[in-house]
Amino acid sequence: MARVALPHDAKAGPTKPEVRSVTLGKLELGPTDHFVEVGSCTGAVTVEAARQAGRVTAIERKPKRLETTEKNLAANGIDGVELVEREAPEGLPEDADALFLGGSRNYEEVLDFAAETGIDRVVMNVSRLEIAGDAVRAFRERDLFEEVLQVQVSTGYELAGATSFDSNNPVYVIVGGSE
Repeated sequence: MARVALPHDAKAGPTKPEVRSVTLGKLELGPTDHFVEVGSCTGAVTVEAARQAGRVTAIERKPKRLETTEKNLAANGIDGVELVEREAPEGLPEDADALFLGGSRNYEEVLDFAAETGIDRVVMNVSRLEIAGDAVRAFRERDLFEEVLQVQVSTGYELAGATSFDSNNPVYVIVGGSE
């Protein structure tokens, strides 16, 4: 994967590159897919998805974060992404093939939409254990659940002439979709 430049800050952490790799791998995006990100924030996932999917929609409820998404898309030379300022599930396109939920706000309503419209692939990243458990139940209740992964990444750094590691918080990657 090409590196993603994120020169513009949204005062929220972007999905780490290693977690994005797992997330996008589970979404299995192709050139004919319509990908939708709910809660685009910095646009990190949107940037990488736009390199793989034929059509991309980014939905963000906060205007400043949507502006940050737009700036980071431009910094990566990506255009043609539809930017929607709304609180999901409002504004979700009914022809989406793959959907990513980067946050937990209104996720049950978004999952209802995914189940009702038959979205093939749905991935949600969660960093809090309690929300992860609730989200797995919500996926199951809507017959969307396939699997859940816990992704733990540590990054090496030099310490006294040797290598030590800083651990990032684990992220739960919940995977599913309509059959």
